[in-house]
Amino acid sequence: MTLFEAYDALLALGALPAHAARVASMRRAFEERTGEFAPEDPWFEARSRAFWDDALVTQGFARTMSDALPEAARAWVEPLARAHRGLFVMKEDRDEGRVVRDLWSGAEFEVHVIDEATRLALDAVSAPFDARLVGSDEPVRVAILPGAVFHPADAVEPIAKVIAKARAESRTTGDVLDALLRMERGLRASARVKAAYAYRAEKLDR
Repeated sequence: MTLFEAYDALLALGALPAHAARVASMRRAFEERTGEFAPEDPWFEARSRAFWDDALVTQGFARTMSDALPEAARAWVEPLARAHRGLFVMKEDRDEGRVVRDLWSGAEFEVHVIDEATRLALDAVSAPFDARLVGSDEPVRVAILPGAVFHPADAVEPIAKVIAKARAESRTTGDVLDALLRMERGLRASARVKAAYAYRAEKLDR
């Protein structure tokens, strides 16, 4: 079973009525950290995918549901739990995959497995994006989970200032990237707000 098939199996479990309360609780926790979203919002689909990445990895839903998964999907539970979250930029394309660099940690990865929607977004990317990478062995492969959030092109310089301030304050990865998602949501929510105002170091705190 592929990673994306296991991912879909976990989402199917999350859609069951028996898990509705848990999913609602996880969504509230995600919104408290990154900003609210609703079906009428133009960014609803993107934020929904980002929520499920967060639910499966950060909030541990994948591990919780391990016993309920088909046996073939269980092999992906631990790789999902160890997913690397970062603020990535494209570095180069290779025959084997795409090389991305994490602006926060400095690490570089060659990514081999990408869903079609994310692949199309990467073709046009010009700014950092928040994503989680999952690795596998035999053969060695790295995949991007479907919930990547792409920041706008005019946010490149403001994001660099936010990152510099966050690094000086020794903030954690989740704290910084969640704050940037709040800023991205604030920019989307108001046509009058410019990226330089939406993305500010003063907004690192909730």
